Amino acid sequence: MSAQKTLKLSCKIWIEYEGKPVLGKGGAEILEQIEQEQSISKAARKLSMSYRYVWSYLQKMEKILGEPIVQTYRGGKSGGGGARLTKLGKTLLNEFKRAERHFEKVVKEEKQLKL
Repeated sequence: MSAQKTLKLSCKIWIEYEGKPVLGKGGAEILEQIEQEQSISKAARKLSMSYRYVWSYLQKMEKILGEPIVQTYRGGKSGGGGARLTKLGKTLLNEFKRAERHFEKVVKEEKQLKL
């Protein structure tokens, strides 16, 4: 006789556009940090990611969507440039968070599965 196994229901979510993945959990963390830090480089550092990786990720998203999700701006002689999410970037982040909360609630309501 085999021992009873307890399984847990889980899911991963992402946003797609025309069948192509645009934003998942990692991308949402990137957008969230850019929103908080107002800087791509500071966001990358805070997430322990390279600037190049984050920049490439943003470029891939923008290429799929056909419009910018982050607006960058240069500072003056003493620096001070930065970045902020565009309306589309904010919408993507908010919709991902909304969907994540919804699915977490659904998964939490499910009881453990037993085999």
